[in-house]
Amino acid sequence: MVDEFPQVPGVEHRYVDAGGLRMHVAEAGEGEPVLALHGWPQHWYLWRHVIPRLAAHARVIAPDLRGFGWSGVPAGGYDKETMARDVLTLLDALGLERVRLIGHDWGAWIGFLICLHQRERVERFVACNIVPPWPSRDPRAPLDLWRLSYQAALSLPRLGGAFGRRFARLGLGSTRALSDAEIDAFADRLGGERGRATELLYRTFLLRETVPVLRGRYRAADLEVPTLLLFGDRDQVIPLRTVRAAAAQSAVVELEAVPGASHFVVDERPELVAGRALRFFGLDS
Repeated sequence: MVDEFPQVPGVEHRYVDAGGLRMHVAEAGEGEPVLALHGWPQHWYLWRHVIPRLAAHARVIAPDLRGFGWSGVPAGGYDKETMARDVLTLLDALGLERVRLIGHDWGAWIGFLICLHQRERVERFVACNIVPPWPSRDPRAPLDLWRLSYQAALSLPRLGGAFGRRFARLGLGSTRALSDAEIDAFADRLGGERGRATELLYRTFLLRETVPVLRGRYRAADLEVPTLLLFGDRDQVIPLRTVRAAAAQSAVVELEAVPGASHFVVDERPELVAGRALRFFGLDS
């Protein structure tokens, strides 16, 4: 049976063996490689309005991360370090030594890890609506932990997947930037075994990753890759002040707040995201 993908002009699809993980990759354009990493609850189709704009100037590579979209769904490996290694293995399989990188949500978190650990692989990085992975110095940040309570529900065994589909529809629908068909394109890929991927993504973060992160597993001083952090100032979970405090800890992070945009800034303001990325990457000429 031939996989049916949402249609985006100029995009071609293929599967790549990334160290035993069958990764689906959407590609368009030619020239310097730009790697685009999605977050939850989405997949490569997050970039549907950004890809054509970038592909006029570059080769855009938008993979589905482990367990999501059309990529393989292993039984484990949903810690973000492993997911970052998946991406690096994909780059090796594609013969790409160095890329410009753009990511949203968990894709941006994974992007930060790649930049921290393999800085030579990334020319420049654009992160969208994520707080950097080092502890923010916002003194009010601990008071906002309740905002992450939805992650506990998403992590519940046998329940998180079903809850995730409903939560995804509510979250994506709240922006009014997506059609019903676009919401379906994302939510429908969260069912079945992929629901367990959602559970493991969040359970692993809550039980194995959160405490090391809060204790300083990652340091702002170790980031050397020039980074543009685009942040919709109406993010439903992460306060802008927390992001400002974290970004201020790094000399290489440039923060731009996007007024009126929510967490789903890529869906809501694709022309701005693409334009800023092209300029920051030096590909707008």
